[in-house]
Amino acid sequence: MAGEVEHLTEAEARAELARLAEAIAAANRAYHTLDAPEISDAEFDALKRRNLAIEAQYPALKRADSPTEQVGAAVAEGFGKVLHDVRMLSLENAFADSDITDFDDRVRKYLGTQAALTYTAEPKIDGLSLSLRYEQGVLVQAATRGDGEVGENVTENARTIADIPQKLAGAPDLLEVRGEVYMSHADFAALNQRQAAKGDKLFANPRNAAAGSLRQLDARVTAARPLRFFAYAWGALSAPLAQTQFDAIARLQQLGFQTNPLTVLCAGPAEMLAQYRRIEADRANLRYDIDGVVYKVNDLGLQARLGFRSATPRWAIAHKFAAELAWTRLEAIDIQVGRTGALSPVARLKPVTVGGVVVANATLHNEDYIAGRDAKGAPIREGRDIRVGDWVQVYRAGDVIPKIADVDISRRPEDAQPYVFPQICPECGSVAHREPGDAVRRCTGGLICPAQAVERLKHFVSRAAFDIEGLGAKQIEMFFHDADLPVKTPADIFTLAARDAANGLKKLKNRDGFGEVSARKLFAAIEAKRSIPLDRLIFGLGIRHVGEVAAGLLARHYNTWENFEAAITHAQPGSPEWAELTAIDGVGGVLAGSLVAAFQNGAERAAIDDLVAQLSVQPVQARAPVDSPVAGKTVVFTGTLEKMTRAEAKARAEALGAKVAGSVSAKTDLLIAGPGAGSKAKDAEKHGVRVIDEDGWLALIGQA
Repeated sequence: MAGEVEHLTEAEARAELARLAEAIAAANRAYHTLDAPEISDAEFDALKRRNLAIEAQYPALKRADSPTEQVGAAVAEGFGKVLHDVRMLSLENAFADSDITDFDDRVRKYLGTQAALTYTAEPKIDGLSLSLRYEQGVLVQAATRGDGEVGENVTENARTIADIPQKLAGAPDLLEVRGEVYMSHADFAALNQRQAAKGDKLFANPRNAAAGSLRQLDARVTAARPLRFFAYAWGALSAPLAQTQFDAIARLQQLGFQTNPLTVLCAGPAEMLAQYRRIEADRANLRYDIDGVVYKVNDLGLQARLGFRSATPRWAIAHKFAAELAWTRLEAIDIQVGRTGALSPVARLKPVTVGGVVVANATLHNEDYIAGRDAKGAPIREGRDIRVGDWVQVYRAGDVIPKIADVDISRRPEDAQPYVFPQICPECGSVAHREPGDAVRRCTGGLICPAQAVERLKHFVSRAAFDIEGLGAKQIEMFFHDADLPVKTPADIFTLAARDAANGLKKLKNRDGFGEVSARKLFAAIEAKRSIPLDRLIFGLGIRHVGEVAAGLLARHYNTWENFEAAITHAQPGSPEWAELTAIDGVGGVLAGSLVAAFQNGAERAAIDDLVAQLSVQPVQARAPVDSPVAGKTVVFTGTLEKMTRAEAKARAEALGAKVAGSVSAKTDLLIAGPGAGSKAKDAEKHGVRVIDEDGWLALIGQA
């Protein structure tokens, strides 16, 4: 499947990433916040795997709302919120043996060593992450992972779990133990029997049962549920537990925590994969659910050097168990039009069960994929095209709906005809144009296309954008087609209350699905979002290539809407504003061009101006100040670094509060130049930027 990612054009990859971001965000909310997953773990893993593969193929297309930048989902209402001292991150996923050797190669490359490394390997428990805070050996707080930054306070519930000690002897003064709450197979079966006897709802699987039990508002309900806990990590510490991961886990066991007995130490990828095979073979005999094996660099000093990406540690990876395949009949091909006008074909299938999940839809990517060729015209599936009536192989990967991997020509109906991809938008009748070299055909209707307009509005109210309570995709569809209270642009949302007040008998409270209370709550929720942080506004505009991460970068750089609007309005290639924009680390020419094009488009600019007139745009909150000699400074690295890798140097600079830029400008404070420095050194001289070598940099940050 990874090979097929390599066949995607840039435009096709962009469309795929948009669909994946929305699908994974919805799955995260269902899983983490609602404890009611809508897709299986294997399908969710496949979504993230494809997203990561596309981002690796096209790094410049990484979206602001990329799933690789997110952990879990927002906490549910009803629990107090807990700000984690140390973020609770998710893990990068691996599926193939080659992914594990690649992981080992990346770790050694980052550290600049070819020496063999040791790793721990342990089963990945399929449960709910929990953090336990002990002060002076006493349990004072328990919190779920939440979105990684903020979790739910479930202290009283956690106290009812027998595996969780209330007091520790010999522990550091501050110890935050992390692990997984789970339910054994036997206890799960017994719980469902009791639920059935009482006529209550049955739980779908042990993970749902464990999560639902821990997140009860009444701790007495939790106490009646047979929950267990495995400890496998830690957060805030007043003193180290050990010098290695393996010894630290042993220390947790000595303190009274249950740790997994299948955790072993491995001398490199070969032993890691051997342990994976042993655990996989014994999976059915375990008394609890697992969905893979986690590998971690054993040396905690090396873990500290490797550090973290935005949402995952560099020193760990989860080797997940494989997804599954199934064959079924393709009954129809429908075309969906997305926010950017992309025409995306969707396969309607005769329902089939794939690994316990009933599948009725699958993605077909684009017209080339259907025709059996890649973006460059080379054959895929040995040139076999896909036709309505075919028997197709379904693979649960790549989208909220799975994908079609292959077709069985021997079972093709005699009257099956090659599929003719539409050249007219099925939503608005505009020409659907395909630019040379682009695999995606797009509707040219723009804002006159109802499908594009609706999808943009859905994006605008999405969780990472304006996140207006009570105004989701369903309500957007209703208001968009409403004759009396239409919402065609984002600005229309903020005039809803005023228009409703002047609407006589056709007020919102008199309509199906609304009453006086719900209408009042909706208007209040909208009013609350008139004051919006700059980063959420930028992301909410739905400009192509500008995802959640990019929006944050832009907001932190320009700080205010006035600064941002003026810069983008005047940015043209060759202008100082353009140079400043493209010098922001993480903002390339494609993203910059998309921003500028949106602000120069008459209709889009009018919609933006109308929206901003309704808002009070707040500067983004500054990150917590860092006490270092480079905090707040803009630094650029060039040439070859000999004592640390470029990636490690950049990560260290950012951790010390510096801004790392990709090019030198008049706003650059410092250039760190190694051997082989070229044009950037000349630019620094032109702008009067201070230049130091690697030794000077290490001395400056106190690592000489």
